Amino acid sequence: MNENVRLTAWVRGRVQGVGFRWWTRATALGIGGLCGYAGNLGDGRVQVVAEGARERCEQLLDWLRHGDTPGRADGVTEIWSEPRGGYDGFEIR
Repeated sequence: MNENVRLTAWVRGRVQGVGFRWWTRATALGIGGLCGYAGNLGDGRVQVVAEGARERCEQLLDWLRHGDTPGRADGVTEIWSEPRGGYDGFEIR
């Protein structure tokens, strides 16, 4: 069974000011079935929160780690949890 989950990922590297959040949103929408957001953090990282089927969240995480992203992602740290809901689509913050 492919249960719904919440993925929270922090991406470090040169990921601010290069279109990384926009591409993350476009990728999440392309995968489909995901809701959440990508937002800049004050320390230079981008935080990505995605809720949906585990398989789809894993696809997004794989793209964050190994995909053709704008800028340069030097590393990704993630945690998995229960979905909380409250998102209307996938947005940029």
